[in-house]
Amino acid sequence: MSSVSDWEATANPVKDNRAGLIGKGVDRYEGPLKVTGTAPYAYEVQPPSPPAYGVMVGATIATGRIIAVDTAEAEAAPGVLAVWTHLNVPAQPPRGAKAHPRSTQGSKPALESDKVTYWGQPVAFVVADTLENATAASHLVKLTYDADTPDVNFAKRLSDAGQPPGEQDVEIGNFDEGFANSPVRLDETWATPLQNHCQMEPCASLAWWEGDRCIAHTSIQMVKPAQHGLAETLGIGRDDVHLLTRYIGGGFGGKGQTYDDLTLAALAARALGRPVKVAFTRQQMMHGTIHRPATVMRVRLGAEKDGRLNAFSIMTWTHCHKDGSFTEHASNFARALYAAPNRLTGHRLVRLDLPHAGPMRAPGEASGTMSLECAMDELAEKLGLDPVELRIRNEPPADPENGRPFSQRQLVRCLKEGAQLFGWDRRRPTPGQVRDGRWLVGMGMAAAIRGNFLLPAKCSFSVDADGVITVRQGMTDIGTGTYTVLAQIAAETLGVPLGKVVVEIGDSELPPAPGSGGQFGAATAGSAALAAGMNLRKAIAEMATSDPHSPLHAGDPAEVTFQDSVIALENRSETLADLIRRNAPEGLTVEGEIRPAQDAQKWSTQTYGGHFVEVGVDPVTGEVRVRRMLGVFAAGRILNAKTAKSQLTGGMIWGVGSALGEGNAVDPRYGSLINQDLAQYLVPVQADIGDLDAIMLDEVDDKANPMGIKGVGELGNSGAGAAVANAIYNACGVRVRDYPITPDKLLAGLIAQGR
Repeated sequence: MSSVSDWEATANPVKDNRAGLIGKGVDRYEGPLKVTGTAPYAYEVQPPSPPAYGVMVGATIATGRIIAVDTAEAEAAPGVLAVWTHLNVPAQPPRGAKAHPRSTQGSKPALESDKVTYWGQPVAFVVADTLENATAASHLVKLTYDADTPDVNFAKRLSDAGQPPGEQDVEIGNFDEGFANSPVRLDETWATPLQNHCQMEPCASLAWWEGDRCIAHTSIQMVKPAQHGLAETLGIGRDDVHLLTRYIGGGFGGKGQTYDDLTLAALAARALGRPVKVAFTRQQMMHGTIHRPATVMRVRLGAEKDGRLNAFSIMTWTHCHKDGSFTEHASNFARALYAAPNRLTGHRLVRLDLPHAGPMRAPGEASGTMSLECAMDELAEKLGLDPVELRIRNEPPADPENGRPFSQRQLVRCLKEGAQLFGWDRRRPTPGQVRDGRWLVGMGMAAAIRGNFLLPAKCSFSVDADGVITVRQGMTDIGTGTYTVLAQIAAETLGVPLGKVVVEIGDSELPPAPGSGGQFGAATAGSAALAAGMNLRKAIAEMATSDPHSPLHAGDPAEVTFQDSVIALENRSETLADLIRRNAPEGLTVEGEIRPAQDAQKWSTQTYGGHFVEVGVDPVTGEVRVRRMLGVFAAGRILNAKTAKSQLTGGMIWGVGSALGEGNAVDPRYGSLINQDLAQYLVPVQADIGDLDAIMLDEVDDKANPMGIKGVGELGNSGAGAAVANAIYNACGVRVRDYPITPDKLLAGLIAQGR
């Protein structure tokens, strides 16, 4: 974290205060706009003049080349303004090119060549006066391909996998020897499927030009990389792109990068001299944006008879695009979870003719815990130990990989309190012992872990003559509550009501922040906001004590208090608005920033949790119903109890989906994904979730940042699916290691048992 001055140490009103706005479950800042439908998402922004509408055409092969193009019918269709393919798209710099060496993203040209590298790749683009005319004309574009045989079978390519670029396996001690000498051993393999993000709002963009400057609204989680990448693609200066992303209808990592909708909207707007809107259809989202890749994970555990791990290994095989290198790091999380002297973890990567893989909520942990946390349950059964007790016995005193002390670690408390609150003592260790009518009922649990990160960020605070505080930051809100927590920090730091705070985010012209993702958003943005707020507080206090017309004149700035829009010193006070009107009628603005501390690497900083689940299994149909679900989490200082709980329970629900239904399959003939809409791609709905609760332990991690904040957005998803799988086994005695656990897989196991 950044250094804290003596003034901040004595005058910081939020660091140790537990009675203020921070932490309270206040309503969303932007909630009224969203529930009334007046929050303008990228596609809904009103441009300065009537827009044209663009529709992308996707390739119908997975690999090969376009050998003929016929756009005559499309160009002659009603309302059509332009039809582009690789033959006539405006010139763009080569992929990855950077005219400015400090750009955080290089050029991403659209329709760049006749080469096709995945099914659904945008290969043509139609612009018309209405969306209906553009859609109709897009079906008239005729493309002829020279198709190659797609290489898309992940399972058949496992033996060809290699190490990801720049990575090596991590071994501590001697795993083979430790495993061989362990009296109790487990060696099993789990598989998770390819998953799609399925955000409520598809990726969409609107662009227009003001002279030589491009104005672009898009749905993106990170502002600066999008601005830089678009500028490089358009061949203009970075300051000549004004990129905005005010409201985002879900991201989950899938909007951590830009796609061809943004590039094509900007290119077409420049070519046509009018605003252009482009959006992915739901079907196009499945192929045209990134996905979580499938994994195969081999877990080997060797333990002493008392349950203490002697040897531990998780090796992951995963896949990416032929030209990519993204790796689902499903082994990494385990490196900080359990103690064992002999350890081996690593990854293998297969490149396929599939769309690009990328981050998806809790990348690594979401998949990895589905194996390890089930393996721990299987080991507990072999040992005759309770699963909670096994995990507690393997609690490390320090980070088991690097020996660093933990900044805060309350995993054991999460497990113990969760077990007590859930009624874990009523669980029957032997599977299939509890019935409720026709249902077999069981309980399961799993541990949760997710790394904590802090990135550089800036923020500005302004106060005007009416005493209104305006927060400005190039941060984003993907539904997680960024607007709200920034408003809470501002209100508490400056002692004004929430109604006196304005929050402006999602704009490339605002002080830069890394954006939303990786569970670093709240801690990073919030820490920068605190720094800006403290700087403004100090400036106001110094202004008041140096102003001969102020009742606070000649006082100690560090003793000035801020409450209810009034600044006070002992028994002297005046309103914040009066002070500003007298001294800075045009307003006062200051900036603050946060950077990771130089000693940040001395600590192992994680977030933790414990999941507890009760399910019912119908032995006749194989149907699974989640009856109860409880999560107990330790994730630093909570900024907003309501939005944090929403994030945690949302992650838990995601875990239910991953365990029971979510996943996509590849058609080996065409290299396409079989499930291409929300009718076929199954995510949990209200009726799928029973009694659900998340509890957050009190924690302030002062090694993480000045406010002790950590993230929660991905923690809830870590381990949740494994807890469901473990509960299923306890209910009916069937282990399914190939996710999702669908009725057909359960029925096969039940039939094999003779049920």
